Amino acid sequence: MARSRTPKFDASEVITNEIIRIIERGVLPWRKPWTAGGSSRPLRVGGEPYQGVNNFLLTMRAVMAGHSSPFWMTLPQANALDAKVRKGEKSSVVVYYGQSRKDAGAYEHDRSDGDDHSEEARIFRFQKSYRVFNACQIEGLPDSFFPDPEPVPEHPRSEPIPHMQAFFDAINITTVFTGTEAYYLPPVDKVYMPSITRFQDPRNFYGVWAHELAHVGVPGSDARLHGAYARDECRLPPQLVARSSVGQGCDLQARRGCAARL
Repeated sequence: MARSRTPKFDASEVITNEIIRIIERGVLPWRKPWTAGGSSRPLRVGGEPYQGVNNFLLTMRAVMAGHSSPFWMTLPQANALDAKVRKGEKSSVVVYYGQSRKDAGAYEHDRSDGDDHSEEARIFRFQKSYRVFNACQIEGLPDSFFPDPEPVPEHPRSEPIPHMQAFFDAINITTVFTGTEAYYLPPVDKVYMPSITRFQDPRNFYGVWAHELAHVGVPGSDARLHGAYARDECRLPPQLVARSSVGQGCDLQARRGCAARL
């Protein structure tokens, strides 16, 4: 009876599926038009920044999991620091691409095929994968792996634009200005926004605010009653359909941010 083989681990497939899940969840690397403080770029245990797809994936995983530390490390690296990964924590796959050179003598025994084993033929490329954990998933690490957030700069020019502020204040949707994230929370039917002082341009503040209000749905509608969220980015409350009447459109950066979130 033939023995079944265990499927070979395919890092590329895992990463592809992870990206698909991120897109389906609506978490894309759009650029925040406000300052949140701290560095969000993922770092190796030694402080070197991750590059390419690893930078993208670890950034998104940190956002989705709420990790505040930029540091990532393997299980052996954590153990070497006398730290332990908390039970039940899930690792993240990262990949390494490299190349290796084979000794020319490795080909001397096989010249019957007539191939010209040139210098280029003795170099081969490879891909390796390994699993890492964020410092927030590990107990017993030194405080240096949990840097204090950088001070959030205040932008004096980001003051309310009177006619736009009056327009948004007239919308019967509760908005709470706190924290560093912008989102609509269906269970409490409230929009949460960073303060305008975190934005370098007040137009971006109103652009993000309008985007989050668009998630709420029409007051009294079935969508709002049942907590539907972002099912259709083009379905806006009536107040926002006419927002162009305030004479202040969102700039290109704000529109690009909305596109990335789609």
